[in-house]
Amino acid sequence: MGGEGGGVLADWIVDMGEANGYVAQTTSVPGVAQRTGATIYYVELYPLAQADADGGRPVLALMPLPGDVDVVLASELMEAGRAVQRGLVTADRTTLVASTHRVYSIAEKSAMGDGRVDSGELLAHAERAAARFIHFDMARAAEAAGSVISAVLFGALAGAGVLPFSRAQFEATIERGGVGVKPSLKAFGAAFDKVQQGSGDTPVVPAPAVAPQPRHPAVRALVDRVQRDFSAPLHGVLFEGVRRLVDYQDTDYAGLYLDRMAAIATLPQAGEQRLQYETARHLALWMSYEDTARVAALKTRATRFERVRGEANVQDGQLLAIQEYMHPRLQEICETLPGGLGRWLSNSGAPRRLVERMTQKGRVIRTSSLRGYLMLRMVASARRWRRSTTRYADENRRIEAWLQRIAATAQQNPELAVELAQCQRLVKGYSDTHERGLRNYDTVMAAFERAGNRIAPATLRELRDAALADEHGKKLQAALARHALA
Repeated sequence: MGGEGGGVLADWIVDMGEANGYVAQTTSVPGVAQRTGATIYYVELYPLAQADADGGRPVLALMPLPGDVDVVLASELMEAGRAVQRGLVTADRTTLVASTHRVYSIAEKSAMGDGRVDSGELLAHAERAAARFIHFDMARAAEAAGSVISAVLFGALAGAGVLPFSRAQFEATIERGGVGVKPSLKAFGAAFDKVQQGSGDTPVVPAPAVAPQPRHPAVRALVDRVQRDFSAPLHGVLFEGVRRLVDYQDTDYAGLYLDRMAAIATLPQAGEQRLQYETARHLALWMSYEDTARVAALKTRATRFERVRGEANVQDGQLLAIQEYMHPRLQEICETLPGGLGRWLSNSGAPRRLVERMTQKGRVIRTSSLRGYLMLRMVASARRWRRSTTRYADENRRIEAWLQRIAATAQQNPELAVELAQCQRLVKGYSDTHERGLRNYDTVMAAFERAGNRIAPATLRELRDAALADEHGKKLQAALARHALA
């Protein structure tokens, strides 16, 4: 269950069994939720009448055994996958009831690349493993009912009909609990009906890109340019790129993005305009690199405060305090200042040492306070002179070199140019994360320059994946040695 109300759900099942003539027992094996594994709650039920007829009491197990589990309830899709992996779900007897929403694990979040496990593969694997698989977004159902996911799981369990209890007996169990009865019954009922009707999640079909209708004439001109100069399959990613860069800097900066993409459009393409698509996506990401002004702007947005309030479930009359840990280094401070001032501070004596002393330790800034909010808003305002900073010059130089490599490579090997475009994935984040990524990127580009167009697309992809596999670069060095590119 991963700590999402598993104890409540197990207690409900035990209470229902004991109230209706069953011997019931529950045990739990604590885990540390999404970090290294979920808490497993295990329940066994045995008819009291059968025990009396046998002249004794059953000996109930303390832990589930593979191949011997009738029902598995999982409050999140990865938890269902873990149950399948442990062998607790078997095709000859197990009914698997799982929510399809995702709470990403620490391993997924901390991966240098896209570490997310494919939800489609998890669903397919669970479908094959279970005798019966009941699944839908139970987190959304709980939110709609103003309740918790344990009530939805309880309703889905009742609707599945795998336990010898009626709906009324399930509902009576919730009522005996005496806490949050009304919303719990609402969530229970919605889940029960959904399972009884046999309706699962409706597959999401991507909608075609709809052109934005901006009011600002300069932004409107950018949208018109996308529609006029680029093919329809690229509109979605280009609209998003324009939106992102107008938000990041201004309309002129978004215009530069389209200028660069217009040059890419003239190059030989690798099937279905893959080169244009991948370059458009990664160019927008690189041009909106995360500097201190960007980070400060994101942390002080009204939408972020609203999202945090929603995630914390803040009620009317409650106060919310948000504290941000900030640790800007001297280099990042210099990169935020206008170019001349930043270079002076970086090369100075006493002023540099003073700033370094002041920034040795990180600081906690309460952005929900007026003082903390205004402090970060002042940092965010540095975007006005972003184009004059040394960081902008450095990033712009790298972007231009990357685009030139793509253009030169596409003339001879469009597939290799696509892999080259995706190498931008190595450059991300800020502070130490950015430095590590940039170091790996420079290493891969140096190997590419040594090999030239003789390097195979699959080899460049392998080097990129190796660079994303560990932050210390050991797997990348091994891959370079394996291909004699070190």
